[in-house]
Parts: sequence; C-alpha cells; structure tokens
Amino acid sequence: QVQLVESGGGLVQAGGSLRLSCAASGFILDNYAIGWFRQAPGKEREGLSCISSSIISGGNKTYYTELAKGRFTISRDSDKNMVYLQMDNLRPEDTATYYCATDLRRTPDSTWYNGMDYRGKGTLVIVSS
Repeated sequence: QVQLVESGGGLVQAGGSLRLSCAASGFILDNYAIGWFRQAPGKEREGLSCISSSIISGGNKTYYTELAKGRFTISRDSDKNMVYLQMDNLRPEDTATYYCATDLRRTPDSTWYNGMDYRGKGTLVIVSS
C-alpha cells in the first residue's frame, strides 16, 4: 500500500524558514518522482515543486512552479528514503496544509503541478505576520 507521511510543519514568523519532510511506506521514494503541493482553506490546490526519480539517468531533476521559485528548494536523502522541501523567507500567504504526492512515475508528467494520484494527509504551516 502506498503511503506518504509529511512532517515539519508548524508556526513560524514571516521571514522565517521551515523544512518539510516526506516519508514513504510501501514503496521506495528514490524510485519515483515526488511532488510537493499545498492547499489553503477555501483555495484550490497549488503545485510547488517536484523531483524526478534518482535511479534514472539524469535523475533528481527538479521542477518549480512560479509560486516556489527562489524561496523553496526540493531535495532527496536516498539513505533516509526522504524527500524534503526547504522553505525560506516565508510569508503569511504561504499559510496552508502542505503535502507530498506521487504518480509512481520515474519522471513527472508535464502537468504534474495539477496534482498526483497518491498523497499524504499533509502538514500544516502557519506563517504569522
């Protein structure tokens, strides 16, 4: 069974940083592209970043939407079977539930930012002004 679990959310002041973690059970994260998304109350889901599988040629390619460019960084730790989202210079409008997801593909679909099939329950990030 594919399961994803996020952690690392919390309350942070504007300008601060957080690192979110994504752990998996039922499959090996390294083998697949993993994306990060967020959803604020009353708003639609937003794609942030994606990283391709690390086991393919040219793997660990990263992708960012305009929302995430310049402030968010996605990375992997293969030894720990984890994917991270480093978020810097956080703003109150970044307040949302953040979750990781996968389509169990080696490379992300061209429209990955619209959503992926399997996702975790999310971790809440609150940025105070």
